[in-house]
Amino acid sequence: MDIVYLHGLTVDCVVGIWDWERAITQKVTIDLDMGKDISKAARSRDIEDTLNYKAVSKHVVDLVIQGEFELVETMAEEIAAALNRDFDVQWCRVRINKTGAVRGARDVGVVIERGSRQT
Repeated sequence: MDIVYLHGLTVDCVVGIWDWERAITQKVTIDLDMGKDISKAARSRDIEDTLNYKAVSKHVVDLVIQGEFELVETMAEEIAAALNRDFDVQWCRVRINKTGAVRGARDVGVVIERGSRQT
């Protein structure tokens, strides 16, 4: 399984369950590892044959901003579903870091894997 990755994507968004969180934006950092056969693109040298990480980035940012999620768990599930549905990704790992969510902790978040790594 080939892996296309996009790490350190930062998004200012509404995320959280508390009233004060719903009234502000907070920064989340998203790391994506996406399983996709890229051999055709390597041969053709055509971006249409690969996973366009710029298009993925824009799609994920729009989803996160518009979603106004209460939980990062829901955010991660929605991102994984979009990668599978809209970009034909067979497997993905989605890591979301909600920096500053816990006093004294540098990183807080979730990591999920969806799909099969088998080709």
